[in-house]
Amino acid sequence: MTIVEQPATLRERKKLRTRQALIDTALTLFGEHGFDNTPLDALLEQVEVSRRTFFRTFRSKEDVALTAVKQLWDTYLEVLDGIQKSGPLADVFLAAMLTALERMDEDWYRRFPLTLRLIADSPALDGYTLRYCAEVQAKIAGLVDGQNRLELRLLIEFFVAAWRCALDEWLPACTPGELPTLLRRTCSTMNAALSLKA
Repeated sequence: MTIVEQPATLRERKKLRTRQALIDTALTLFGEHGFDNTPLDALLEQVEVSRRTFFRTFRSKEDVALTAVKQLWDTYLEVLDGIQKSGPLADVFLAAMLTALERMDEDWYRRFPLTLRLIADSPALDGYTLRYCAEVQAKIAGLVDGQNRLELRLLIEFFVAAWRCALDEWLPACTPGELPTLLRRTCSTMNAALSLKA
């Protein structure tokens, strides 16, 4: 699990509390009224922060809504960058995600399913997520091989597809310990899936 160190100064602790309040309130408001139907001003009013404070913390309304998604993929990229890359790359990708999931804390496991439901219910947020996913996939390719080979791009696409299938299986129960098991299963099924006969 992630161990979060408390910031040293009062100002840093206040910034962290404001950030957390924005994230939690955003998920609540977006969940109750819909992402597309909740103006940013409603969030700012609820948390009692200015636009300036918000934009010092987040780039956009989409950015705050996807905090849990970005936290996971930022951790994944960090793990992938530091992991020993030997053997089949599919195994390296899986190992990096399993390590990233181990680093997520209970709060993340509470927020992540709420975020996935918001994405499913909002075409705008879904589109933003797809663009973000493409950026992450490009970063993965860059960490593994700067040449952006077709085979590597396909493997990354397969891994992301396996991840999405694992998430589909994980929802709606969202038991934290089941997600790594489901991801292992979907990844191990990939070869069989590729050899399916018509």
